[in-house]
Amino acid sequence: MTTQNESFLSSVERMFDQAADLVGIPDDLRHKIKVANSTYTVRFGVRLRNKLYTFVGYRSVHSEHREPVKGGIRYSPHADQDEVEALASLMTYKCALVEAPFGGSKGALVIDPNEWEPHELERITRRFTQELAKRSLISPAQNVPAPDMGTGEREMSWMADEYKRLYPNDLNGWGCVTGKPVSKGGIRGRVEATGRGIQYALKEAFRHPDDIEHAGLSGTLEGKRIVVQGLGNVGYHAAQFLSQEDDAIIVGVMERDGAVVDEAGIDIDGLHKHIHDTGGVKGYQGYTPDSDSVLKMDCDIFIPAAMEGVISADNADAIKAKIIIEAANGPVTFSANEILRDKKCLIIPDLYANAGGVTVSYFEWVKNIGHIRFGRMQRRQHERQTLDMVNAIEEMVGKKFPKGHLERIIEGPTELDLVRSGLDDVMREGYQVISEKWRSDNRIPDLRTAAMMIAIERIRDSYDSLGI
Repeated sequence: MTTQNESFLSSVERMFDQAADLVGIPDDLRHKIKVANSTYTVRFGVRLRNKLYTFVGYRSVHSEHREPVKGGIRYSPHADQDEVEALASLMTYKCALVEAPFGGSKGALVIDPNEWEPHELERITRRFTQELAKRSLISPAQNVPAPDMGTGEREMSWMADEYKRLYPNDLNGWGCVTGKPVSKGGIRGRVEATGRGIQYALKEAFRHPDDIEHAGLSGTLEGKRIVVQGLGNVGYHAAQFLSQEDDAIIVGVMERDGAVVDEAGIDIDGLHKHIHDTGGVKGYQGYTPDSDSVLKMDCDIFIPAAMEGVISADNADAIKAKIIIEAANGPVTFSANEILRDKKCLIIPDLYANAGGVTVSYFEWVKNIGHIRFGRMQRRQHERQTLDMVNAIEEMVGKKFPKGHLERIIEGPTELDLVRSGLDDVMREGYQVISEKWRSDNRIPDLRTAAMMIAIERIRDSYDSLGI
């Protein structure tokens, strides 16, 4: 999707270079942080349908300044080494920015999952896991994959089960991947995590009126007109939460086979079900085959939630959105960012905006190596303590607490409550740090550069502490 002159990897590296110039680190350390430490290509055969098929997979380790390294595995027929290395570098910077204690990694299998039956895909995934395990590219202590485009709980469950079969004595084996089903050691709130993080990021941005005014907006999310590109897991959850909980209006949704437009607001759950049932948006009320016109709609907020490079120098000048929040990795190229910045468009960068996934993956990993569910030890103690306090208040004032309020107050936090609370805290603090950095120095042109600078500074400090 990027232009011929600007690949995904080169776009990420240009963003890095701009920020590194402002940080002012030595050239040798700068080069060490920038380049991928290693990229492995594996080719393996699986006999299916009376034929031997050879598959190609990648796993790139960008930085091991913190271990284990972390990053998703995508299944895509278009995956290649440059894409995987670009995504791995973004994971390094993202983890540093939100202070998740991981280095950056990423993986891919060159495959169209729609071409294979589930039992065939399971055999392929298990063989891929074996190839990764041989090279210590899947391990709770060294390299922890997660879902990405084309993968989900099912694939992570297969990978974790295969790892446990290979290493039955690894006490922390279920922590070899995150994004698993709850029944296999996953954590509640992981499926919604990236979309929920987008919601929290936007809510925090709107708590900074100076930033929002920069884009020509004011007030809250209520009534803001939003266009979403890609109604997969991330786009669906972001649109659902923003429309149902914050009263924003989803006026446009773009998908592979066209788009849906409704100025009164799209029923996101209805559209999501239609896509699930039919494979696309065609036939839904408000359908148009002209996705490009929806990309250029006059709206308050645009959420690119599908893939990299959808906004490039070729189309950036036509974008009318006042705020773009990058739910996907690298959807706005370096060149497009410069064009949009000149138009006063506020871009909330992917390094921060879509960090909800890795944040909740971190919580899941901690749960796996801690071997206890969040809230297990505290919930009932919290309930009893709060009830004692309520009883004391009732005795002092001589009145009963309203029943509805009482039930909500005394109920201890569930695992989902704690996950959402932790994610909200990370997203609030993350935006505050980025915005403060942007406002502190007039040489810093935008939030994207500020975010990258913070990441680079933290990685530099980590290398310094290692004596490098």
